[in-house]
Amino acid sequence: MARIAGVDIPREKRVEIALTYIYGIGGTSAKKILSQTQIDPTTRVEALTEEEIGKLRSVVEGDYKVEGELRSEVAMNVKRLMDVGCYRGLRWRRGLPLRGQRTKTNARTRKGPKKGQVGRKKL
Repeated sequence: MARIAGVDIPREKRVEIALTYIYGIGGTSAKKILSQTQIDPTTRVEALTEEEIGKLRSVVEGDYKVEGELRSEVAMNVKRLMDVGCYRGLRWRRGLPLRGQRTKTNARTRKGPKKGQVGRKKL
C-alpha cells in the first residue's frame, strides 16, 4: 500500500480514485494533482513506482491542506462561529440545519431520531 499524507490508499484502485481516500482531496483536485505530476490517471496504485509515489506525496503535502490540518481548521471555524454567537453558530450548538432548511418536517439527520411526546394522551 502506498502511504500519502498518513493515509494508506488502496492498491487495487486507479490512482485518481485512490487519491480521494485522503480527507481534503476530491475528484477535481485529484485530477489536478495527477496532471501536475504527469501520472496517467488510469494506472493502478500497485503499478506506481517509488519515484511516482514520492512525486504525489510531495505535491499533496506541499500544496494542499489535508487530513489532520484541514480537520482542525474546520473545527476551529465551527468553534469560532459558536463563540461569536452568530445565527450559524447557534444552529451548530443546537444541532440543527444551518442553511435555511425546514425543520418542521425532515431534518432528521441533524436532529436525530424522533422523541415521542412523553405523558401525552390521545383524546
